[in-house]
Amino acid sequence: MNVPALDRKLFRDLWEMKGQALAIAAVVAAGVTMYVTYLSNFDSLRRTQNAYYERFRFADVFAQCKRAPLRLGERIEAIPGVARADLRVVADVTLDVRGFDEPATGRLISVPAEGRPRLNDVFLARGRWIEPGRSDEVIANEVFADAHGLVPGDTVAALINGHRRELRIVGLGLSPEYVYIMPPGELIPDDRRFGIFWMERRALGAAFDMEGGFNDVALQIMPGASVEEAITRLDRILDPYGGIGAIPRRLQMSHWTLDNELAQLQSFGFMVPAIFLGIAAFLLNVAMTRALAIQRPQIAALKALGYTNREIGWHYVKWALVIAVIGAGIGIVGGARMGAGMISLYNQFFRFPILLYRLSVDVAVVAALIALAAGGVGAILAVRRAVRVPPAEAMRPEPPAHYRTSVVERPRIRRRLTHATRMVLRNVERAPWRAAASVVGIAFAVGILLFGFVFIDAMELLA
Repeated sequence: MNVPALDRKLFRDLWEMKGQALAIAAVVAAGVTMYVTYLSNFDSLRRTQNAYYERFRFADVFAQCKRAPLRLGERIEAIPGVARADLRVVADVTLDVRGFDEPATGRLISVPAEGRPRLNDVFLARGRWIEPGRSDEVIANEVFADAHGLVPGDTVAALINGHRRELRIVGLGLSPEYVYIMPPGELIPDDRRFGIFWMERRALGAAFDMEGGFNDVALQIMPGASVEEAITRLDRILDPYGGIGAIPRRLQMSHWTLDNELAQLQSFGFMVPAIFLGIAAFLLNVAMTRALAIQRPQIAALKALGYTNREIGWHYVKWALVIAVIGAGIGIVGGARMGAGMISLYNQFFRFPILLYRLSVDVAVVAALIALAAGGVGAILAVRRAVRVPPAEAMRPEPPAHYRTSVVERPRIRRRLTHATRMVLRNVERAPWRAAASVVGIAFAVGILLFGFVFIDAMELLA
C-alpha cells in the first residue's frame, strides 16, 4: 500500500510522542464519555416520556374543587380549545398495610369499570381490570405494591369516610400522571408510605357522597389552542364550587419533576464535557507548540521540497485529529456502557411501563464532531504561526524572547526572595496568559472533583 510521505511522518511522530498523545486522548475520551452518558440518557428518557404521554393520553390541564355537579361537564367540554374532559373523584385515605407498622396514605382515583379513562389512562402491568359492581376492587400502583410485596389477590385496609374497608387488589398499574410519585407535603418520594389506587367510579363516588358529583378535572387541549384561556374559563366555572385554581401540565408535580430532571441532565451533558474538551484543546495546543518548535528544521525542509503552507498545516492538524478520533472512539464506547448503567438508576425513581436505554446515532455523531472540533481548535492555534515562518528563518533555531528587568528583579524585592521564588515569579510575569490558563485549568479540575463529592454527600444526607 502506497502511503504518502507526510502520513508516514505523521504516524512516526505520533509513536514518538505516544505518552502525551494517549494522555490527551484520555482527556478527550472523558469529555466524550460524559457527553454520551448524559445526552443518551436524556434522549432515551425524552423519547419514552413523549411516547408514554401520547399513548396513555396525559392531560394538559388539571384542576380540583370541593364538590361540583356532573352536569358541569357539558360546560367544561364547551370551553374553546378543549378536546376532551375527564371528571373524576379523587380522595386521600389512611391505609393499614399488613406487615407495615406505620400508617400509610393512599390516593383513590375514580376510573370507569367499563372502558378506559378518557385521560390519564392506566397501564396494567399485572392482573386484570376492575369488574363492574365490585366496590372493593382496586388497581394499585406498582411502585407501592412492590415496596410492600403486594400482588394481585392481596388486600389493604383503608379508612374511607370514617369506615374501615378492605380493598382487594386485582391489578398493578402505572399512569403518566404519576411517573414520579411525591407524597403530599413531602420533598422526596416515599414508596412505602404513599400509594396510588384506582377504584370504580360509582363505588368511590358512593363512598364519599359524590354519586352525582366530582372534585377533580383533567382536560386535553387541542393543538394550537390557548392553554391559559382554557384555564381561565375553567376557573370561572369551578370557582362557585370551591375551585382552588387550575394548573397547566408544566406545573403538574410529576411532570414538573421529570422535566426539571431532564433539563438538568441536558445541561450537565453540555457543561461537563465542555470542561474536559476545553482542557484537551489547551493540552493539544501546548503539545503542538512544543513539537513544532522542535521540528522547525523539518518544516523548513518540507517547504524547500515544495510542500505548501496548507499541506504542512493540514499535516500537523491531522496529529490532533488522530488523537481526537482515538479519544472519541473510547469515549463513545465508554459513554454507552455508563449510559446503560445510569438508566437503571432512573428506573428506580421514574416509573415508566418500559424504560430502555438507546444510544442514538445523532448523539454518537455529534460527540465525535465535538471531539474533532476541540482537537482542531487546539492544533490550528499552534500550527498557524509555525507554518508562516520562511524556510531560511526556520532553518535557524528559534531566537530567544526579548527579556527585560522584571518587578521581582528590583533590588528591594530581590533581597527578600530566594532564587527559586524569583524564578517562579519571573516566569509568571513573563507569560501571564499561560499562567492564567494553568490556574483556570486547575480550578476546573478541582471544581469537577467537588462536583462529584457534593452529589455523594447530598445522597448520604438524604438517606
